Amino acid sequence: MDDPRWLSPQEQRAWRTHLAAHRLLSHQLDRELHEAGLSLNDYEILVNLSERPRRRMRMSDLADATVQSRSRLSHQIARMEDAGLVTREHCEDDRRGTFAVLTGRGWETIQRVAGDHVEGVRRHFIDRLTADQVAALEAIYRPIVDHLQRVRAGKTA
Repeated sequence: MDDPRWLSPQEQRAWRTHLAAHRLLSHQLDRELHEAGLSLNDYEILVNLSERPRRRMRMSDLADATVQSRSRLSHQIARMEDAGLVTREHCEDDRRGTFAVLTGRGWETIQRVAGDHVEGVRRHFIDRLTADQVAALEAIYRPIVDHLQRVRAGKTA
């Protein structure tokens, strides 16, 4: 096996800064959503469902969209069902398939919470950067996201 290509000091700082920013931002946004009775995972699911026709998605597609295992998503949806935010429906055309469906309460919740969440994203992330830095950040992360989506789909290593 070849020796690893160790990170340079600058690469190490950049990597650790990325990790710290991601963890701290996720923690802060999750904390703010918790005040509204949601987790960041709950919010992501509600957003995905709210943006779909009939406010529903196949569970397998929702797992892919939220980068969760089918099992983990199933447990998450069960908790959200208990809270009245979503329901499950069987697929008419595929007896093995199941849809996650946003309930009226889930729709009201996302409408109530979205503005505050976006304000938190602005306050803790967007407003810390210039417009050029936001554009650069998108340009920086796009090839990484594209690569990792291909890896996840098994199309490359």
